[in-house]
Amino acid sequence: MTTQFWEKSREMNTTLTNLLFKPVNRRVQLRVASQQTWPLIPQAWWLLKKRLLPLLCLISFFAVLQLNSFAPAVAQLPPQLRQEIRGVWLSGNDFSVFRDRSQVLAAMSQLRQLNFNTVYPVVWNDGYTQYPSAITQKMGIPFFFKGTDGQDVIADIITQARRQGLLAIPWFEFGFMVPLTSELASSHPDWLTQMRDGTQTSISAAGEVAWLNPFHPEVQKFIRELVMEVITQYDADGVQFDDHMSLPVDFGYDKYTISLYTQETGNPPPPNPQAQAWIKWRADKITAFMVDLHQTVKARKPNAIFSLAPNYYDFSYKIQLQDWLNWVRLGIVDELIMQVYRNDLKSFIAQITRPEILETQQIIPTGIGIMAGLRNRPVSIPQIQSQVEATQQRGLGIGFFYYESLWDIAPEPAAQRQSAFAALFPNSALRDISQNTPRKPTFDTISLPLYTKPSLGQRVRGYFLEVAIANGQPRRILFDTGSAGLRVPKEFLGNAPIRTTGQNIKEVLSDGTILEGELVYTNVRFGLIPTAEPVPVQIVTSRQCTAQKPKCSANTGLPFSGIVGVNYFEKSLPYNPLRKLPGNLSNGFIVIGNGGSNNNGSLLLGLTAENQAGFKMASWSQQPEINNVPGNRWDSRLGKVCLTIAGNSAKNSCNGRMIADTATINGLTEFKSASTAGKLKPGVLGSANAVKVAINSIFDYSLIPGTRDGFNRWNLSISPQAEPTIFVNPGIAFFDKYDVLFDQVNGKQGFRSRR
Repeated sequence: MTTQFWEKSREMNTTLTNLLFKPVNRRVQLRVASQQTWPLIPQAWWLLKKRLLPLLCLISFFAVLQLNSFAPAVAQLPPQLRQEIRGVWLSGNDFSVFRDRSQVLAAMSQLRQLNFNTVYPVVWNDGYTQYPSAITQKMGIPFFFKGTDGQDVIADIITQARRQGLLAIPWFEFGFMVPLTSELASSHPDWLTQMRDGTQTSISAAGEVAWLNPFHPEVQKFIRELVMEVITQYDADGVQFDDHMSLPVDFGYDKYTISLYTQETGNPPPPNPQAQAWIKWRADKITAFMVDLHQTVKARKPNAIFSLAPNYYDFSYKIQLQDWLNWVRLGIVDELIMQVYRNDLKSFIAQITRPEILETQQIIPTGIGIMAGLRNRPVSIPQIQSQVEATQQRGLGIGFFYYESLWDIAPEPAAQRQSAFAALFPNSALRDISQNTPRKPTFDTISLPLYTKPSLGQRVRGYFLEVAIANGQPRRILFDTGSAGLRVPKEFLGNAPIRTTGQNIKEVLSDGTILEGELVYTNVRFGLIPTAEPVPVQIVTSRQCTAQKPKCSANTGLPFSGIVGVNYFEKSLPYNPLRKLPGNLSNGFIVIGNGGSNNNGSLLLGLTAENQAGFKMASWSQQPEINNVPGNRWDSRLGKVCLTIAGNSAKNSCNGRMIADTATINGLTEFKSASTAGKLKPGVLGSANAVKVAINSIFDYSLIPGTRDGFNRWNLSISPQAEPTIFVNPGIAFFDKYDVLFDQVNGKQGFRSRR
């Protein structure tokens, strides 16, 4: 900071001198209000300059102080972001060294003396774990990596690293990559994916390899169990994944993936593996798995570092389907080390100054992977020094690949190399994972698709949100703005931890369906957005109809597709799960309908000044707090609703109540008494009974009743038990004409005409 201050001071003083002191052509002209110009002789100018010098120096001083208050973002970042990465990978090539306890002790001690602060020991490589794994043992996969005394080498490395104050973050080097001849691939051929022509392997830095299918639930379960085994067995400081936690773009044409893609999109995968929609679908599936994996790791150890060492982004996304910049923005990456293995310094600098690196280093600890050498390609110390200098000048950390090539496999003598490395990190910079707190997404709003068909059953019309529960497969569940709480069948659950309550709850829907089942807490993900913590979910095991409404949805014979109720008028648990989205995404949402077409609608999560533009607001009434429901509760039935129905002799006094409800197929008017309904009788309104619903200066909705369910059908009922005198639910067709905003912070609902 001191150097920064004086550099700014010198720059500012030079600028002020040039602007204020330097005469132009030995004469300066001063223009006065009368537009006359008066020549100012050089002697007078220098006298003025002399008198102004103290004042200008003072201005310069305070200007520098002011500029320093706008220092680079790194100076404003939280403690965990200011922790510089000084790491080294301990690869499979290094295990000949680390099998010896004394070598481990000496290596960790030396790294500490050279002011390194992190080691990344490989734990998953070539189809085998580098540690004794109960999971792979059950699968019949042998273990070859004991130490010379029969010890657990990974346990020894982690123990000795911690004694030296180093972080030890186990590295899952192979990710979804596996040799085709390995026991794992041979015993589970259905876990492998392939190219369109049936080819099962590709050429990588590790040779010819096959790829586990990252979309297959059994593959995901296997990787998740390995990761959690390491976190639990060693209480590791974190876990690291690299560019192999991905899939080459040519893969994904196996039977399972083809079936899944066809089921979700209605079409088979395109023959061109680089088709944009096909790339995005696969990349998003990998991202969804990483979101779930991150949630699982953090549930076990909240301050564990979820580390990533990818290739540069353009290559990662287009060639490897690894959308890591989105992972960073989603808040699931705690540190990033981008691999930049280049000999040419100009090419190296071009990579480390890419926009994605500039963005990432403002968010999390960010480093650059530098090649220290390979057995068949040693790297000179001058090249390493120049790359380290370029990296450090840009405020980036460093990870060296790999340990043995630091000084044992090198063109220079070991002592010379060690002396050079000592100069790279002259001061200590230890790290502390206790400051690695959970992160929020870097964006304030995001749009998710509202699909037109559910995952189970069928429905005349509705909007369906893709939800993954307890790390299960994403399911398209009925999106309901008229109820609160997530309610799903048991088969929708994955294998993530679930906290049971033993509490059996009952919910009666507006159509008379009674849902019964246990209340549990578990992780939930909407699209790619996970909730910040487990939320309450009703696991529905029984459905039946009330006596008053025997023709409810429970008697249709169709399977239950689930309901995600997002209303803020909870009467009991479960509450609206959108309350637990991270950051600004929890403050409200906007529903954008599809206008009655077959296209998807949109759910815009997170209200901002920009996306609220054009909405006209009506207020909800606030309700008392109830136990275990976070945030404000609001009666979402709007008041002062004006209702006009042609053929009704009753006077319209604008005293109705209304709810905007995506889950109700047809419009409904409910009168408390027959006198209020006038000449109208219960039943389906006809075309002569034109309906108009309005709130003055907010919206004005009209409809000619017809016979199309979900579009123009409108029902009328008389219910003496009803609370309001007049209640209106215009149904899903209302969203064809208006975008509707739900603001849970301020208790407001907004309407914006689609016209």
